[in-house]
Amino acid sequence: MSRYAVIGKPVKHSKSPQIHTLFAKQTGQDLSYSAEEVEEEDFESYVASFFSGGGGGLNITVPHKERAFAVAKLCSDRANLARAVNTLYLDQDGHLCGDNTDGAGLVRDITENHRFEIRNKRILLLGAGGAVRGVLAVLAEQQPASITLVNRTLSRAQQLQREFVKLVTLKVQSYEGLQEQVFDLVINGTSSSLSGELPPISPAMLAAQCCCYDMMYSDQDTAFVAWSKAQGATLALDGIGMLVEQAAESFEIWRGVRPATTQIIDGLRAK
Repeated sequence: MSRYAVIGKPVKHSKSPQIHTLFAKQTGQDLSYSAEEVEEEDFESYVASFFSGGGGGLNITVPHKERAFAVAKLCSDRANLARAVNTLYLDQDGHLCGDNTDGAGLVRDITENHRFEIRNKRILLLGAGGAVRGVLAVLAEQQPASITLVNRTLSRAQQLQREFVKLVTLKVQSYEGLQEQVFDLVINGTSSSLSGELPPISPAMLAAQCCCYDMMYSDQDTAFVAWSKAQGATLALDGIGMLVEQAAESFEIWRGVRPATTQIIDGLRAK
């Protein structure tokens, strides 16, 4: 039986073991998948031990994604752009390889599961941390009309603007500078709404038929999703679909087969 795991700190709340167990059952794969809490100082030794012991693959979550990028010998283009890795595996030559499936999971959930076309849309990204960094390149591939990045610390947004300048033209704004601008897709890449806080955005920023997407998720609506519904957004979505879709992307990298996701997403939402 092949062995897989997600590692992070904290990680007990992770839905990944449930998701990958359902993927394995659906596709007839013989594997086990667990959640393992790993301290930052133990990350490299854990990864080395896991793969030397015959482990098939690892998912990486907070706070280890940057360390995973550093330890991987070969990385995909999207992982190199994000400078963060959420999927580790060994290639046929035994090299430790890293990928980042977050952006693909986000875009697939928005465009395929919810039939919202990103092309030619005006995007507002809230936050400039690792979550946003991980999805910028894939969002840019969808050829939106524009991508505006807003962050409480403007210098962090400007840093991303410089790093991604060859890939996409990012508009960088302070929250105060967003007045009288309108967006078709608003993506919250901060974790603030999990603690009941909202970024200082105005309902006037939401275009007709706007999609609001929170990359975070919880058992109840996040503060951002609740706010979006109250403003009448056409779509007000949390990150459950992104979670399942990025997991499916990892599963395909490891096992060579892509599981169906719709029923699993619906099942998680029902719970």
